[in-house]
Amino acid sequence: MENRKKVAFYTLGCKLNFSETSTIARNFQDEGFDRVDFEDAADIYVINTCSVTENADKQFKQVVKKALKKNDKAFVAAVGCYAQLKPEQLAAVDGVDLVLGATEKFKITDYINDLSKNDMGEVHSCEISEADFYVGSYSIGDRTRAFLKVQDGCDYKCTYCTIPLARGISRSDTLQNVLHNAAEISAKGIKEIVLTGVNIGDYGKGEFGNKKHEHTFYELVQALDEVEGIERLRISSIEPNLLKNETIDFVAQSRTFVPHFHIPLQSGSNDILKLMRRRYMREVYTDRVAQTRRVMPHACIGVDVIVGFPGETDEHFLETYNYLNSLDISYLHVFTYSERDNTPAAEMEGVVPNNVRSKRSKMLRGLSVKKRRAFYESQLGTTRTVLFESENKEGYIHGFTENYVKVKTPWNPELVNTLHKIQLTKIDDDGIVRMEFVNQPVYIN
Repeated sequence: MENRKKVAFYTLGCKLNFSETSTIARNFQDEGFDRVDFEDAADIYVINTCSVTENADKQFKQVVKKALKKNDKAFVAAVGCYAQLKPEQLAAVDGVDLVLGATEKFKITDYINDLSKNDMGEVHSCEISEADFYVGSYSIGDRTRAFLKVQDGCDYKCTYCTIPLARGISRSDTLQNVLHNAAEISAKGIKEIVLTGVNIGDYGKGEFGNKKHEHTFYELVQALDEVEGIERLRISSIEPNLLKNETIDFVAQSRTFVPHFHIPLQSGSNDILKLMRRRYMREVYTDRVAQTRRVMPHACIGVDVIVGFPGETDEHFLETYNYLNSLDISYLHVFTYSERDNTPAAEMEGVVPNNVRSKRSKMLRGLSVKKRRAFYESQLGTTRTVLFESENKEGYIHGFTENYVKVKTPWNPELVNTLHKIQLTKIDDDGIVRMEFVNQPVYIN
């Protein structure tokens, strides 16, 4: 057993990347490797890259350095979106031995025969048009929650986005396989599954670019609600034009789906939405929020928004700010626009200066704090169900309610990965909500 090689993983980017890293890690374990923590010395380090933000590019070099500090003779492999988009660039980074593109990453163990260091990273990447098959994935890291991949790729042509170049066309897992993976996850004692993909509302397109939907996203949601053993299902992020009333209404009365939607908006100005080539206007977004509030007044609604897109004037930005301020939403994820190679937006006129981008970003982040606070205040005094997580944070255990309110109570290891009825009592100084157990002894601080 002494000769077994150790492998460690690092994931940059989204929930989808986390689900895929977990699947790749299980492949290594099936091949006889021992998985160790990234902080430990390993023989192989696999870094799953992201191309969505400029920051993720820079982080890659830091992660490589970190790995080689642990073992300067370690074999370093890069996979994922950035590895598909800029393989030569990653291969040239000091210490990188192997770069695998979109179709090769799930066959990584086939490429690791010889662990000797290379002078220059070896590249195996495909034309993205060849990424036309589907590999199902799910992540199990945190015992309380798993990310289940149901879809990959995207057929949308948003002018700022490199994802179609990095992941290929929209394609989906079979309904049967999703249900099988969901049952497998719940059998491991995991209480919550988060559905993930690049464009999950487009679920149902088959392999090899088949545009016909075998099943719709709504049918997927209905079928998952029937899987025994799952306590909670959460939809991670869904385009407003693909979030239909039937899905919202179903979630409202569902056994397992929780009242939480994350709906990308990107801009509150129709002029900018057109420049971005989004597939809806602001009015559709208003309607999605209104419908959700009608059937689930207590739902949590998160919003993605991009600031500083080319052509965004002060008037456009204020339109977005005032629109979001007026909307009954719960929090924002704010992205500062950054130019990406091979995207139409990178060639557009009306470039917004970086200092203006960061000022706008700061304003919207401030608005997000205000929105989250108002949402949390609206929930005080209500009875909810919390799923406790596994970390002891300064003497407290944290958890999330079904509608995504973050709560805390004094640390008790017996609470880890358990669901409890609670009442939300007050917002603490750190912005996290205090709680009391319903029909249970309260743990005194």
